[in-house]
Amino acid sequence: MEVELAQYILVFAMFGTFIALLMTGFPIAFVLGGTGCLFAVIGYLSDLYLGTTTGIDFNTIGMVVNRVYKLMSNWVLVAVPMFIFMGIMLEHAGLAERMMKNMQALFGKVRGGLAISVALIGIILAASTGIMGASVTLLGILALPLMLRQGYNKAMAVGTVGASGTLGIFIPPSIMLVVMADQLAISVGDLFMGAVIPGLILGGLYVAFILVYGLVNPKGAPLPPDVRPLSWRVVGEALLSLLPPAALIVIVLGSIFAGLATPTEASGVGAAGAMLLVAMQRKLNLKVIREAAVETFQVTGFVFGIFVGARFFALVLRLLGGDDVIDSLLAKIPFGPHGVLAVIIGVVFLLGFFLDWIEITLIILPLVAPAVTRMGLHINGFGVVEQPELVWFAVLMALVLQTSFLTPPVGFTIFFLQGVVPKEVRLEDIYKGIIPYVVLQLMAVTVILLWPDLVTWLPSVAYR
Repeated sequence: MEVELAQYILVFAMFGTFIALLMTGFPIAFVLGGTGCLFAVIGYLSDLYLGTTTGIDFNTIGMVVNRVYKLMSNWVLVAVPMFIFMGIMLEHAGLAERMMKNMQALFGKVRGGLAISVALIGIILAASTGIMGASVTLLGILALPLMLRQGYNKAMAVGTVGASGTLGIFIPPSIMLVVMADQLAISVGDLFMGAVIPGLILGGLYVAFILVYGLVNPKGAPLPPDVRPLSWRVVGEALLSLLPPAALIVIVLGSIFAGLATPTEASGVGAAGAMLLVAMQRKLNLKVIREAAVETFQVTGFVFGIFVGARFFALVLRLLGGDDVIDSLLAKIPFGPHGVLAVIIGVVFLLGFFLDWIEITLIILPLVAPAVTRMGLHINGFGVVEQPELVWFAVLMALVLQTSFLTPPVGFTIFFLQGVVPKEVRLEDIYKGIIPYVVLQLMAVTVILLWPDLVTWLPSVAYR
């Protein structure tokens, strides 16, 4: 058996085994670590009896200890639990309900005004909490019953809620971007700033779609029965309800963009700011703090458990020749760099149907990133942004991965929606509702693919 053929067989067998075990419902962290252990043994026996040269032995497997130590001593990743805590505390503040009421009055005379309010609140929650599950659940509980009572099309209503709540995984401060920055060894600040304009473009596409839908299907996006006339008082109430989350956004993202704080430091400030907002709502007590802390520990433990398993999986995959296999496959793709990018985007999009963003980010992204840097894409960093190709590529992949939350069978947004939708909303309605928003997300991917400066311009301006 030829060594190169053996590498292909081992790498694809490892991926296949991982996906097959994932479908069993076993915890992802254990599936990753267990698959790594299994193929470490297979690689060792392959060297021993089949003449391959993976070099896997007890010494090389010991490298995973150093990798886990570096992971746990990484100051950048301290931002992950802090941003999680910030989002959970803001959920207790009850700001979304007040915003919903006032924003609906602001857009009351526009067809689909309530849906537009949901989309805009989704953007604000994304920029102030960054917790997708909390945003989807909160919007589902607050907005869905109201939209259905007003006569909104069920699919349109549930799709808008799901897509708007999912913005939190992409719009900064985003846990996904923090993890990507760590995996690609690039600046978190650059990624945060690079994702701002694409995030606003995506939110703008959502609003534009709702407006068009209201014109094409007026019955599916009706006006509310009791429309308040637009006045300075209505505008003032809306702005006043937006002030607390807007202040937190300015403190967290503004301090990063102005260079006053690192993302890790800003995450701590954001956590303290979220507690202050809860205190201003007179809802801060030891019970709330304890519940938020316990939930933060649980989510953080889940994330870092996957980190440890993925580190071992990725190490064994590389020792088996995963990097060489991916490079050789990408080198055979026609149409130059754009053909390679199209294939990578397509593969990541399809993997999102079956894998969570964490697995894809920790395993696939580091494998394809070296090929992207060697393509000679010449992404404009305006002489300021370091590694602009990787910054642009990471934001592009984050947009693609956002679709994984809306696509079955592993779309987490669908799971959250199923838990909060009224009884009259069927699973079929959820699927119908999310399809247009998946298309909008792919349109945003196309825009960023064609105009990379939309990603790298803002980071370059912030550092001048």
